[in-house]
Amino acid sequence: MINRVKITITGKNPDYFLKELIKKNINIYDLNKNYKSITIIVDYSDYLKILELKTTYKIKLIKNYGISRIKEIIKRYLYFFIFSIIGIILSIILSNMIFKIEVIHPKKEIINLVEKDLKEFGLKKYHFKINYKTKEKIKRKILEKEKDKIEWLEIENIGTKYIIKVEERKIKKENKKCIERNIIAKKDSIILEIKSSKGEIIKKKLDYVNKGDVIISGFIYNKENIISKKCAVGTVYGEVWYKVKLNIPKIYKEEEKINKKRYGISMKILDKYIDINSKYKYYKKTNINILKSRIIPIELNFSKYQKLNKIKKIYTIDNINDISLSTAEKEINKKLKEEEKILSKKVLKKNIKNSKIEVEVFLKVKEDITDYQDISNINIEELNKKEEE
Repeated sequence: MINRVKITITGKNPDYFLKELIKKNINIYDLNKNYKSITIIVDYSDYLKILELKTTYKIKLIKNYGISRIKEIIKRYLYFFIFSIIGIILSIILSNMIFKIEVIHPKKEIINLVEKDLKEFGLKKYHFKINYKTKEKIKRKILEKEKDKIEWLEIENIGTKYIIKVEERKIKKENKKCIERNIIAKKDSIILEIKSSKGEIIKKKLDYVNKGDVIISGFIYNKENIISKKCAVGTVYGEVWYKVKLNIPKIYKEEEKINKKRYGISMKILDKYIDINSKYKYYKKTNINILKSRIIPIELNFSKYQKLNKIKKIYTIDNINDISLSTAEKEINKKLKEEEKILSKKVLKKNIKNSKIEVEVFLKVKEDITDYQDISNINIEELNKKEEE
């Protein structure tokens, strides 16, 4: 970027002084002269050399260009800039803060419940507004936590206020008749646990069952004959086997967000950013522009710095087991219910292919294998006759 000044040199015979400047290799970019003075444009560094010359000529600075001009403007309007920036920052901060949270619902019990959950999950008064992703995350957490009490919830931002609309869940009490049925195996597995309140248990713990095998029968026997049918009620847990195939990069890179943030000011001069108060080695920056000049290439931004931790790992056949087992476990856990769990896991195969390592992981899982077989339309008399034959 150019850094030049316009100066006027006044004195007797200014042409003589001009010749002296040329002898000293002073670059002159523009020249206007009259009888007693000359006006020239020179580099700022040459201007400082001219000031050091011992001379009777009067040297007057007329105008700055480039960086010198920017420095002059900043110096002249320093306090104006400072107070303007402070005012803009305060305005941005206040407009991005929440001063009221209103939960709309006729029942005080529901209002108190939602207000408590909002605080727990980070939506509070006198804090900064949350983004869309965080808002949806808080909604999901509240709906999961209060699934028996809340049907629907919406968080709406109006100015510096959040309005939370809630719909209470109405539990319908339905007395559904349990049809006559058997409890059968949903998958091939080894039985680990049988919980039954109705029906005849015909399999036992550690029995191997194929998909469709009857575990708890809804048929009631008197000796060898079926005398009636009922709804078999129970839950069966079995040991189920999974093979998970993974492709893990040999060189793994990740940027992990850390729950640390800073706010500050950043300036952009031409294409270069100057960050104030970042202080993090690695960070993700979000800018809100607060000042931009059309005359000089400078911008002023209010910036948020999200701290990052850069992770780099190099995997080989020898050290791939831990990450393979952990990844496979996470994948299976996504499918499991509350009482289901992984019993054991081990790596079966490992193979390097190009830039990845192919891994096969074997897992044993305790899983609900309960399924049902409708027997309501089966004719007991015909079934007994077939068994006699």
